[in-house]
Amino acid sequence: MNYAKINKNDIANGIGIRVTLFVSGCTHYCKGCFNKEAWDFDFGQLFDEGVQNELLEALNPSYIGGLTLLGGEPMEPQNQRALLPFLKRVKEVYKNKTVWCYSGYTFEELTGASRARCEVTDEVLSLIDILVDGEFQEELKDISLRFKGSSNQRIIDMNKTRNSSRVILWNGEK
Repeated sequence: MNYAKINKNDIANGIGIRVTLFVSGCTHYCKGCFNKEAWDFDFGQLFDEGVQNELLEALNPSYIGGLTLLGGEPMEPQNQRALLPFLKRVKEVYKNKTVWCYSGYTFEELTGASRARCEVTDEVLSLIDILVDGEFQEELKDISLRFKGSSNQRIIDMNKTRNSSRVILWNGEK
């Protein structure tokens, strides 16, 4: 997997100060996408062990709230496979830090039959605390929305959703 960009002090993509990883590769091609160059799976640099260690180190300070995955599309099957071992390390080392993931796929697509679902999807989803789901829709763009770009997108509390038989939206708490 390649990645397009890393931000080590991001305040726009989740609660608190976060480390953000923008992965490369996306097949949604949303009209009005802010990161079109990351549609290409070969864009950017290789997400190798050195980069993973750099991210783990960036997550260390107590003021960092956690990791946010964006894209491109983190939930493309080939990206899920590459991210899974890294997410396991993050959760093992930083038990109190959260993982946010932005995906153009809906929760229902990720948990049902779709092109996004693969052999590691359930395990990847088990390591995500907050899922911002749904494709960006330019005609529904609203800059007043917190942590999402268009009104069709949902911010899902994955911990509460896993313990329920339905999707539970995030209530805005830390």
